[in-house]
Formats: sequence, structure tokens, C-alpha cells
Amino acid sequence: MPQITFAGFAFRMIAAIFIVFATFNPTGHSYAHWVAAAFPKVSAVQVVAGIVLLILWVVLVVATMRSIGRIGIFLVAALFAALTWLAFSMGWLSMTQKSAIGWIALFALAFTLAIGSSWSFINRRLFGQVDTDTPTPR
Repeated sequence: MPQITFAGFAFRMIAAIFIVFATFNPTGHSYAHWVAAAFPKVSAVQVVAGIVLLILWVVLVVATMRSIGRIGIFLVAALFAALTWLAFSMGWLSMTQKSAIGWIALFALAFTLAIGSSWSFINRRLFGQVDTDTPTPR
């Protein structure tokens, strides 16, 4: 059975960051901005890029849902919300930094997707439990 490595998790994290930030980011250089600037005259290249992004999103979201489920997603979101609150309360972030919340939310989403796509490997390594999609026979 394959084992999760730091490189494997890092690859999943980089892939999730790429997908999230290629779709939308506060810099104005993203798929959403690209299509919005051309709308309503969307080109074939934009449609193909959108379908590729959609496929990548579906793969990551399905893997995350199967691996950590809604409760896991809620827990990761709660952790990032608490860390954001901590950063504001410690003075590391300021409410005047309006784009900071957007960046944090996008990184939190990417991290959640990376954890979700890696969790089955992590769970097996930490606890010895194997996740399968095969239903238990009755």
C-alpha cells in the first residue's frame, strides 16, 4: 500500500492552491476575472479552461467529502476561523487589511482540500485504518 510522504502532501497542497487561486484570487489574475472581462463574448479557450477547472474541483471536492466528510470540513473551517481570530486578537492582522480575510479564506479552502485528498493516507499511517469506497456486504 502506498504511504503518504511530506512530498506527497506538499504536491497535493500545491495542486489545491493552484486550483483555488487559478479559479479566483484577489489580485485580479484568475479565471473568474478573465471570463468576467470578456463576458458575454466568452471564447472557446475560456470554456475549455473552465471545464478543466471544473473537473479538477470535482475531483478534489469528491475526494475531500469521501475522506473527511462534512464534519471534517466543518472542523478544519472552525480551526481556520479560530486561527484567524487569534491572528486579529494578537495584532498580527488588522481589520484595515481587507484583502487579508480573502487570502486567508482561499488558503483555508486550499488547505481543506489538501487535507481531504490526503486524509486516507494520513489516517492509515497514524491509526492503521484503511478507508475504502466499497460498501460492506450485508
